[in-house]
Parts: sequence; C-alpha cells; structure tokens
Amino acid sequence: MAQYFTIHPENPQPRLIRQAAAIVQKGGVIVYPTDSSYAIGCHLGDKQALDKIRRIRQLDDKHNFTLVCKDLAQVSTFTKIGNDAYRLIKALTPGPFTFILNATREVPRRLQHPKRKTIGVRIPDHPVLQALLQELDEPLFSSTLILPGEQQSLSDPYEIRQKLERELDLIIDAGIVDYAPTTIIVFTDHGPEIVRQGKGVAPMLA
Repeated sequence: MAQYFTIHPENPQPRLIRQAAAIVQKGGVIVYPTDSSYAIGCHLGDKQALDKIRRIRQLDDKHNFTLVCKDLAQVSTFTKIGNDAYRLIKALTPGPFTFILNATREVPRRLQHPKRKTIGVRIPDHPVLQALLQELDEPLFSSTLILPGEQQSLSDPYEIRQKLERELDLIIDAGIVDYAPTTIIVFTDHGPEIVRQGKGVAPMLA
C-alpha cells in the first residue's frame, strides 16, 4: 500500500520531502506533481522500479522516458549539450519543456532511446518537485502518469490513490494539477526544433 503525503504546493514541508527522497533512494515508485501534470518516477539506477513503471503504464521498450533534473549542471552530466542548446535551455527553464538530447555514458542504456541513444530531460517549475530534487541531488527517472487507454494524465491525487494505491510506494498530494503536455524540443544537426507544441512557449523558435 502506498504512503500518502499531503505536501503544501508552494511551501513544501522539509520533513516530508526528506521522507519522500528516502523512499526513492530505497527503490520506491512514486507519483509526484510537476508544472504540467502528475508524473510517476523512480531512482534512475533501479531496474525493478523501472520495470514496475512500465507495467503500470503498459509501455514497451521504445517509450521515451525523461530525466527530471534540478538544474542545468545535472542536465550537462547526463546529456551531450552544446553551447547553443545550453543557452536555449537556460532561457526556457525552469518550465514546461522537454528537451531531447544525446545521452552520455552516465545514462543507463535501458533508459535511452534504443536506436537514437537520446534521452529527454526536464527542469520543471514546481516547488514540491524542486525541493525533492534538491534533497535527492540526482535526477528522477520520470514518465507522465497517463494510464493505459487514457489520453491525459490523472489530475486528482485522490483518484490516483483509488486507482494505484496498491501499485505504488508513495503518492505526493500537492492538490489538483491539470494536464497540459510539455513542449518537446529536439536538438538535431540543423538546430533546435519543436516537435510538439504544448504548454511551454518558446518565442525564439517560432
């Protein structure tokens, strides 16, 4: 049965953040808020937890996962980020963007796109998630909480609890988070390209 923490969306309680981080570090699968939806995540080195997320969401090995990072320094550890990409990401984050970049050797192969060797990265703008990432001091392996057969993520933590309480280790309740997909930006040889326009606005790429 999942633990259930009610955490203030703007002033997260440090004690609960520490407990949440400990659950992740012990291999737990958690649901937490971002600036665009609720997401499901785990420690990036934990294969069992990753397999559990795949099972909950019924995903194949071609699904693009994301590393949720606390800052650009973390992004540069896990991706091959050039000067242009660095400047663009710095200008647009924290915010509702996902950036697709080539992965470094720090990213376990099973987390990369199987053919392109890329990984998605995010620096979200949500106080609870930022506090959790600061406490962990490493990225969270993440996927939007969209259940099989659904088009949008669950937005109400009480509903998440009803549907997934037996599948998860922790649910963080930070209130309703309405689903608004991130804007996805891919960095190619020709420069950055928006491949999905979502909540994030990048006027420099319009």
